Amino acid sequence: MVRHVVLFELAKEAEGKNALENAEIIKESLLALQDTIDVIQRMEVGINNKDADDTNFTLCLIVDFETFEDLNTYVVHPEHKKVGAYIVKVKTGRACVDYII
Repeated sequence: MVRHVVLFELAKEAEGKNALENAEIIKESLLALQDTIDVIQRMEVGINNKDADDTNFTLCLIVDFETFEDLNTYVVHPEHKKVGAYIVKVKTGRACVDYII
């Protein structure tokens, strides 16, 4: 199994919304991909809690795939690209790790 972990830092305001509103939009959009992209084995999306350190990243995505080929299928999938296009408009930072579990 391959685990894909991505952290996003979101702008305080972008696309007419605050960071929390954009995080919720991204979370819903990412979770909806589970119904569209069949190579996703498991997905979790978390938004940094308001009581947590505000220097933390805003949003965390964890996705499991059977193989790196499946991860690459996900990356180029048109529905994933649509979500990514929105994220690009509202993010200020990104970090990613892909590893075998």
